[in-house]
Amino acid sequence: MNFSIQNDHLKIAVQETGAELCQIQSTVTGKDFLWNADPAVWASYAPVLFPVIGAIKNGFVKYNGSEYAVPRHGMVRNNANVKLTNQTTDSLTFTLKYSEETLVIYPFEFEFQITYRLDGKKVVVDHKVINHGSSEMLFSLGGHPAFKCPLHEDEVYEDYYLEFEAIENDSTWLLEKNGLVGNTTKPVLEHTNVLHLNSHLFDNDALIFKHLISKQVSLRSTKSGQVVTVYYKDFPYLGIWAKPGGHFVCIEPWLGIADNADSDQNFETKEGILKLEAGGTFEASFAIEINE
Repeated sequence: MNFSIQNDHLKIAVQETGAELCQIQSTVTGKDFLWNADPAVWASYAPVLFPVIGAIKNGFVKYNGSEYAVPRHGMVRNNANVKLTNQTTDSLTFTLKYSEETLVIYPFEFEFQITYRLDGKKVVVDHKVINHGSSEMLFSLGGHPAFKCPLHEDEVYEDYYLEFEAIENDSTWLLEKNGLVGNTTKPVLEHTNVLHLNSHLFDNDALIFKHLISKQVSLRSTKSGQVVTVYYKDFPYLGIWAKPGGHFVCIEPWLGIADNADSDQNFETKEGILKLEAGGTFEASFAIEINE
């Protein structure tokens, strides 16, 4: 089931299963800005990532002497147990809570909430994590929105580029075939704030940035004036990805990262892992702005 809200600028829709944003549409022009989840290419729109990002080494983490098979990208994505818990004229909130089933693969008594809010030309994505347990909780979270590219029939993928807010000098961390982060980097942004898209940019999987100065990035076209900007001030990692041949680009704010190839699989020492005290609450947000 999908739920939708709209204002004078935008209409959004969210699938209850997985709390996945599945539409960002201009109420002025009718133009859609999200990828259409074509199953022949990549059957997702904007997966929600919690409580891990990306691949886990050997498919499990170690915690307190036990092994837990946390799924790749976590347990919210495609999860039918996610429920709409609040709806207003300008917001939709979805919740997933721990259960006996989740405790088998993730040993924490969590409550995960995600709220989509319309604020003018922005879609604000608020995350809230509550630790209902009596001990410290470990987690990561992130977004994976896929933006349609090109937006117009007279454009091609190579007409588009990403523009960061600051001049950057950062390399991508190369992924191994199993999705784990290797120890090799490749220069991508060298004294520039522009990254041009092309059909081979993601031949070796996602670009993974750990040291960006910028806290916002815009998807722009050299031909049309339309712009999608993602603001991610709460998120230290950024992934950029597209399925080769797919007419989209994912701009992924992350609080966490896939396991390193050399990981000892200890959940407590996993790179980017967050720790939340018993009874505590954690919040983080990113925003998507549409300018036509």
